[in-house]
Amino acid sequence: MFRALLVMFCAALLLAGLSPGEAQTPDGYQTKARQAILIDARTGRVLFEKDADALIPPASMSKLMTMIMVFEQLEAGKLSLDQTLTVNEDAWRRGGAMSGGSTMYAELNSAIRVEDLIKGAVVQSANDACIVFADNLAGSESAFAAQMTERAHTLGAKTASFRNATGLPQDGHQMSVRDLAVMARHIITAFPARYRYYSMPEFTWNKIRQQNRNPLLKDYPGADGMKTGYTKEAGYGLVGSAMRDGRRLIMVIAGLKSINERRQEAQNLLDWGFRQFRSVDVYAKGDRVGKARVWGGNSRTVDLLATAGVQVALTAQEQETAEVKLAYTGPLIAPVEAGREVGAVRFIVDGLTVAEVPVATASAVPEQTSMWSRAVDSLFIMIFGS
Repeated sequence: MFRALLVMFCAALLLAGLSPGEAQTPDGYQTKARQAILIDARTGRVLFEKDADALIPPASMSKLMTMIMVFEQLEAGKLSLDQTLTVNEDAWRRGGAMSGGSTMYAELNSAIRVEDLIKGAVVQSANDACIVFADNLAGSESAFAAQMTERAHTLGAKTASFRNATGLPQDGHQMSVRDLAVMARHIITAFPARYRYYSMPEFTWNKIRQQNRNPLLKDYPGADGMKTGYTKEAGYGLVGSAMRDGRRLIMVIAGLKSINERRQEAQNLLDWGFRQFRSVDVYAKGDRVGKARVWGGNSRTVDLLATAGVQVALTAQEQETAEVKLAYTGPLIAPVEAGREVGAVRFIVDGLTVAEVPVATASAVPEQTSMWSRAVDSLFIMIFGS
């Protein structure tokens, strides 16, 4: 079932981009969403797509990019969670209580901690919080939007075009569901510690408690993010993510007619996606995974054993193309003790390591006492390598 390949060295691996290929649905799965995409978060493989490259008004789903900009400032040390930012009149009028939109009810001229603004933007989809970030980080929302567009393109969201930090309707503010999936995956992979904000069920500010609008958080097993969106023009949309059995999926749907339809279609798409994967036992603890060359020992090789079991969830296609790679630094130099960890066996899908377990020597290899034998070993290694 697997194509095994043993190597002496495993190069650094790069995150794969999202494939534009058409999703195959042998079981005839369909969705009511006008646009949709489902990807495997680990590999970036597209499992399902429907009109995924059509440019749409993303509504509040585009706040994913707003938070990427904020998170990058935090990681770079240019911003801190305890730092306070001031709510100017622009943020207060266009994003506050009088705007009639999503808000955290920030008060004019108040100074709010960055972490509270993050919670407001993520949990409550607060427009005032997003405008505060834009004005303080870039000087104006239009300048911030230009920076968002440029950064999104470098991340692989090639068709994304931002005109504001909130997702409110504005000419030219558009992107595809594929772009949104790129942003979601970047947050999950690049900022795992920050991603926790997306699973918060509620947030209270100014003594007003508001619940996270993501319907998946309430009743979908394994769901832990990310962002809803709605405007009259865009309809109901959702970027969602869930994990089961160690496998994370990311979905984006757009153009639904109602809140209930959005919730149901999101669950249906994730259910379909998780059905495509099957758990596969690759190795059990103690299984022999290969052997290593030994220099100067009374045996020229030693068996290598998996130190733990390896289980991965794979699609049928992945089961046909996956690779197992053994990596160790060799040759080992005698004496070699039993149980010594000398490398790792890696399970590779689409060029990415999806599971890894250390390997250890199965037995001890004493040093060869004969000088002649050690000399022959050295000559053999010089000529043929390890």
